[in-house]
Amino acid sequence: MVWSNNCLKLLDQTLLPGQVEYIYCHSWERIAEAIKKLEVRGAPAIGAAAAFAMVFGAREAAAANSWNAFKTALLSVSKQLAQTRPTAVNLFWALKRMEEVVERFDENSSPGEVLTALEQEAIAIAEEDKAVNQKISKYGASLFTAPQAVLTHCNAGALATVALGTALGVIREAKAQGNITKVFVDETRPLLQGARLTAWELHQDGIPVTLITDNTAGWVMKNKMVQSVIVGADRIARNGDVANKIGTYSVAVLAREHGIPFYVAAPVSTFDFSIKTGNDIPIEERCANEVKSFGGCCIAPEGISVFNPAFDVTLNSLVTAIITEHGVLRAPYEQAIEKLYQISKKSK
Repeated sequence: MVWSNNCLKLLDQTLLPGQVEYIYCHSWERIAEAIKKLEVRGAPAIGAAAAFAMVFGAREAAAANSWNAFKTALLSVSKQLAQTRPTAVNLFWALKRMEEVVERFDENSSPGEVLTALEQEAIAIAEEDKAVNQKISKYGASLFTAPQAVLTHCNAGALATVALGTALGVIREAKAQGNITKVFVDETRPLLQGARLTAWELHQDGIPVTLITDNTAGWVMKNKMVQSVIVGADRIARNGDVANKIGTYSVAVLAREHGIPFYVAAPVSTFDFSIKTGNDIPIEERCANEVKSFGGCCIAPEGISVFNPAFDVTLNSLVTAIITEHGVLRAPYEQAIEKLYQISKKSK
């Protein structure tokens, strides 16, 4: 993700690994489309992209003939962006930050002042994510004190953030310290983020990676081929329940059965302090064709019913630790996350 000359440059993740192509966004509508289509994906990356979309929205709204009309138009843009992906809380966190910038101004402010402030805030959100990635990587690597193989699900790397990644950032740092021997990557059906994105990232970095089908994870664990699991998150409730890509819950249950630690790496912006448990997390359901076809070929009977949730929720009892930019959280999560909440309020 690169912001330059009033243009947001995004790597089109839907084409990886076969093609490396970029999308040049000059409007908030194009960024919204990129988020919907998963051309840009990953909770932190979605949040940053939405922030830049608000800059474009403000430029469009600046043509309004009054301050109230400007705010109404911009809030309409924010509302439409919020509808692109309902589960990743970073999206709403970033939009709220941008809306709070607008609230600092009034009818006596010039459009130029507001636009400058919004652009500065969007850039700050992106830059903060880079620093957060580095801190998460350092704290997470401290959990890996001996050489071992790990398993990860979906993609929580540089493609899902603005820099190193969350779970993959930890893997990268632990590998640099000599404590990662191999990474097993679930393919992550139905959109294959593990196969297309995570395996590609790790291979690019020269980190030993082995791709497996989603239903191979249990067998890999039973045969003691991995010693830990680490994943990212799209939303974390106040009790430590974690929403992540569909299939994560299954991996967590398998890890518990085999006595393998299950780690979650996520920034504070992924915590939803307004909800008590994972039962309150909205789960996005995507179109049936993602499941009914593969590589452009139909693989299911015509007219068959499909259930295609994009995420599931892993209970806090299955999570060994949550790695954040403020350190490693452990159970009881209600208390640990309350402390994190107080820290986040002070840092605003």
